[in-house]
Amino acid sequence: MRRKFLFLILISGFIICVDQMTKIYVHTHFNLSESIDVVSGFFNITYVTNRGAAFGFLAQAPEIFHNIFFLSMPPIAILVILGILHGVEEDDYLQICSLSCIFSGAIGNYIDRLRLGAVVDFLDFHLSWGGSIHSWPAFNIADMAIVGGVMVLLYQIFFPKSRPSIHHISI
Repeated sequence: MRRKFLFLILISGFIICVDQMTKIYVHTHFNLSESIDVVSGFFNITYVTNRGAAFGFLAQAPEIFHNIFFLSMPPIAILVILGILHGVEEDDYLQICSLSCIFSGAIGNYIDRLRLGAVVDFLDFHLSWGGSIHSWPAFNIADMAIVGGVMVLLYQIFFPKSRPSIHHISI
């Protein structure tokens, strides 16, 4: 098996396991909308579900749209990522890692959609400022993997010459 696909399996396996274990814990130990203050005024564990895309985008779309769009897009994205990965150089570990993160995030959220019909979110960050609370929409480990992977890919696109050379690493 080619090394880059072994990396994909290892990285994705780890991220998917952590993502699903945390979501299962929250789903089985919290009531919907229940929140526990972890760092007062900054971070809570809050159990919410998201039927839409990022930040609840398209959450109010008709049920037929959800069934077609949100159940067909992740497999398409996964196939596209595998196609892109096929063309990546074996020693481009940064791109392999970032694609693996996006791949695992897509699978982690897809598992939720298949299992529950919505994505489990629970990481709830907010700031109290000027007498009001400013909240970031709740998210999960899969979302973090997707965003992190996309940020690294964007960095590679906009700063291609600044990528570190890691040809000396052997695995």
